[in-house]
Amino acid sequence: MPVYAVTTAKGPNWDHNRGIREQPYFEEHAAFADELVERGVIILGGPVDSEDDEDIALLAVEAPGEDALRVVFDDDPWIVHQVFRLKHIRTWTLWLDGRS
Repeated sequence: MPVYAVTTAKGPNWDHNRGIREQPYFEEHAAFADELVERGVIILGGPVDSEDDEDIALLAVEAPGEDALRVVFDDDPWIVHQVFRLKHIRTWTLWLDGRS
């Protein structure tokens, strides 16, 4: 199944006065992300440093296609409430994988 590199970015309802764990719906978003990890959709993920202040995280996501990937994330509480958005989705060919 294809793997995608997904960059997330702050949405219109991101509160710039709060940290990532203090954002609205953080607990619901975290539970949703944990479920995607359990299902094998998110392979790796977490906050990433970037020259663009709007960037939040980088995810390795396994999905049958980009449209299917977008459908999965449509139910993320942070997408629903526009706290964050999917910024870039790129096909990622993993040649090296040190995980067991």
